[in-house]
Amino acid sequence: MFSFHVLCFSYEEPDKCLVLYGDDQGCVNILALASVGELLRTWKKLPKVDNIPNTSISNAVTSPDVNYVRWKVHGDWVTQLNYYDSIKAVISSCNHEPTALVIGCTMGASYVHQKMKDNQDVWENVKARKSQAFLGLPQRRAEGDHTVFHIYKGVKAFSFCRRKNLLLTGGMDRIIRVWNPYLPGKPIGLLKSHTAPVLYIHVSAEDNKIFSMSTDNTVKIWDLDSHDCLFSASAKASGITGELAACLYLPHLRTLCVATNAMALLHLRLRCPLEPHLVVSHREPVVCCRYNPVFRQVVSCSEASVVKVWDFETGALSSEFIGAHGNTGITCLTFDSSGRRLVTGGRDGRLKIWNYNNGHCLHTLEHDEKQCEVCDCVYLEVNQNKCIIAVGWDRRINVYFNQGHKEDILCVTQCPPFLLATSSYDGEIIIWNVISGHVYCKLNTPSPSDGAEEGEGSDRSISCLAFLKTRAVCDRSAAAASLMANGPQGSLTFWKLSSGTCALADFAPSKSKARVSSIVVTAGDTLTFVADQDGFVHVYDIQGYGLQGVELQPPKNVTFWRSHTTTVTSLELIEEKFLLSASLDHTVRLWSTAGEYIGTFGQSDPWDIFTPDSWSHPRVPCEILTAAQSKPVEQTLEGEVSAVCTGKEERGKPEKISNPLEDATATAEAERRGDPHPHRWPAPCSSRLLLERSLPSLGSPGHAWPSIYQALRCHELACVSMLREKPDLSVIGSDLFSFNILTQEKEGSETTLTEG
Repeated sequence: MFSFHVLCFSYEEPDKCLVLYGDDQGCVNILALASVGELLRTWKKLPKVDNIPNTSISNAVTSPDVNYVRWKVHGDWVTQLNYYDSIKAVISSCNHEPTALVIGCTMGASYVHQKMKDNQDVWENVKARKSQAFLGLPQRRAEGDHTVFHIYKGVKAFSFCRRKNLLLTGGMDRIIRVWNPYLPGKPIGLLKSHTAPVLYIHVSAEDNKIFSMSTDNTVKIWDLDSHDCLFSASAKASGITGELAACLYLPHLRTLCVATNAMALLHLRLRCPLEPHLVVSHREPVVCCRYNPVFRQVVSCSEASVVKVWDFETGALSSEFIGAHGNTGITCLTFDSSGRRLVTGGRDGRLKIWNYNNGHCLHTLEHDEKQCEVCDCVYLEVNQNKCIIAVGWDRRINVYFNQGHKEDILCVTQCPPFLLATSSYDGEIIIWNVISGHVYCKLNTPSPSDGAEEGEGSDRSISCLAFLKTRAVCDRSAAAASLMANGPQGSLTFWKLSSGTCALADFAPSKSKARVSSIVVTAGDTLTFVADQDGFVHVYDIQGYGLQGVELQPPKNVTFWRSHTTTVTSLELIEEKFLLSASLDHTVRLWSTAGEYIGTFGQSDPWDIFTPDSWSHPRVPCEILTAAQSKPVEQTLEGEVSAVCTGKEERGKPEKISNPLEDATATAEAERRGDPHPHRWPAPCSSRLLLERSLPSLGSPGHAWPSIYQALRCHELACVSMLREKPDLSVIGSDLFSFNILTQEKEGSETTLTEG
């Protein structure tokens, strides 16, 4: 006796079908049914089991409308079986390497010749089929009736695409192979990214994508042409738990159905293509960027494992190299103390040390155990020992410590000389003593407010940490907050680490409760820059905040602006004057600390960092102005007015239209009083709203249109100085002394000619 493992059904012609199944003896069993309607009515009259009509194989093959054949195909139990009517063949797989995958015919060529000269008695055929089914005698196909693929460690899943004429296989070795179905000798492509055996593959020719799933419930999406990994969703990100039982992709709904101990539907959402006029730094989402003060360069990395080196002073691209971590994305980067070596961490669980000027990989760091994704890394020197500390999904701090978090570690930061902070997915923060390797203290994220909606506070992960270093190393600051961390529902928490750890402050910078995605602090702990998932940067004055104990109100908000249209993945302060930002919107940008837009790395016009007139300010990126959250609410002259720039909205109160002369007087008065920020981010917004409020609506005119038009008030225009012309940057790098001498000589000669 044998047991079934996989089952397949195929509808061929009207009233004809095929039923195929594989068993644990490596055999492919095929039942060709004719007159299906009549056949099913006959079987329905047979005795029922658990009130369900059924029939045995031995009984089914006695019918003249049933042709049965059992092919001995594999050396191990069949893992997958499918019939493809487009090629009139059966494809089956197993874990036996010499017969890992076989493409074969259904009934064999001999069956066709037998049907052409079938003159034997019908009852003799019935008796022969009954005896064959009862004995379960397998047959072997002729050599010309099948194609055999020899694949290392066998095949657990495969997918065939007739339109692209491609065959994909996956198995225990975690590699997805791409084959020409007519050339079994060597695969034409290898897809390496899974860290567990592959159990499901599907080729979607409509979307030009490959979908795969492994035993650790990780789902990956690949590009069918380039074989690049476009997307990776871990079990924790998708919420899939339990052992994988079945998986199916529905092309019309663009949905991946996954069955474990629960049912999950994963919807495919394609990104809108970038508009051609937008300036981007990378063609893929930027995940991290850093400034190198030694060479005055900016290094950025993208999801496609592309590393780009930019000139900080001009924004021009210096060099780039691709495939830094193969087909897996880069997750973090740092520099060594000399600034000459770049260290990158990837989803493949490896750390790589680069000479990033020429793209040469000097070392690859990995441990012998299962490779898990690296989330963050930092270069550290302790007692003249140089080391790289990496954290990630292996729940360990590599290289020094073997104790700590129970969940995946997402972030690490240091505070010289001996403090190190790490945070994990479950909201736990651990402060370490680097010299001894012991835990200094542990912090737990405050629970979300009781008013939170169901499921809203389930994500307690901490992905951003920042030490207030002047407080952490000062013994007199025992009662002061010395660590900042993000939290659930867009919160930002200030922690006290000495004399009893506790949270001294907790507030949400974003009114929409967008999650904080990056934090940086100035050298003197006077200002902090906080970015969120909506692309906004908030600047807070924290010089005296949290020094004396619990704070019930948030610190003073100095300014804020929108730097990107999506999540800001990285922030860095450069020389305390400039702010570097990277985002999932494919851009890396440079700002002044006051929010003035300098430019986007990769733009056609270079800037001179020492010449503010060459900056893009007061202009901002086009996509920032046109984004939904950046657009002001429509105004009316005699109705509701919203204070867009301050984020406050008052209904039913008419707002006085600003007078330019009054605005100029107010600005001069603010400068006279010594206000350090007379022109904050809302100022340009109010000037733009002034023009919009002063113009009539271009919509359909109503009955009151003439009276409204005549009711418009006129204002005198303020006298303003003419805008300065953009300086000529072509002289940068030339000998200015020689240039001035030549200019003076030329002017002198012109004067002599005039006098003559």
